[in-house]
Amino acid sequence: MHPVIESIKGKLIVSVQAYPGEPLRTPEVMALMALACEQGGAAAIRCQGLSDIAAIKGRVEIPVLGLWKEGHEGVYITPTLRHALAVVNAGADVVCLDATDRPRPDGRTFEETVAGIRAQTDALVMADCMTIDDIRRSVACGCDLVSTTLSHNKPAIQTTLEEGPDVELLAQAKAEFPDVPVICEGHVHTPADARAAIDAGAWAVVVGTAITHPTSLTKWFCAAIED
Repeated sequence: MHPVIESIKGKLIVSVQAYPGEPLRTPEVMALMALACEQGGAAAIRCQGLSDIAAIKGRVEIPVLGLWKEGHEGVYITPTLRHALAVVNAGADVVCLDATDRPRPDGRTFEETVAGIRAQTDALVMADCMTIDDIRRSVACGCDLVSTTLSHNKPAIQTTLEEGPDVELLAQAKAEFPDVPVICEGHVHTPADARAAIDAGAWAVVVGTAITHPTSLTKWFCAAIED
């Protein structure tokens, strides 16, 4: 097993991202946030954008899972082979990409994109999945990791504390592919959510908003007080 995959087993991955126009939206701030998460025990950092990947890679010693978001609809998480190769060149140990069968801007299929990454880099590939069919497709084309990132099909920033991770999809994936590292990502808002994901068989758990997005955290507290 690859050392990076082995190093995250049973551990926490923190997604360090800020949205355009927000006060924390600079690579240096993201790098400091990542360093703080590493000091707190995170086993890896997930981040987006070439500048953030490079800045964070220069600050932390733990693996970096990189992606490049472009657009807001359809396939926008590392949507093309060009995006994927740029993510690797920026320093990511793992390149994350949308694993759905939706059309991609460059006309390639998901399988062709993965094959292109394999042909030109030594990077690991993590498939961000929406359904069990996406997970099956990802396993079939040899992705190193699969995740439940897109299963809710709604950004974490738009959710409430009551909307937890997709443990059902996670359990289904583990039942079909017991030897494949399945990452739980999306709507993990509390330590109890993270524990539930591990108990359901997750190889590792990604937490983003609940750790690194103070705007959402503040809104959750304000809503609780005002209600």
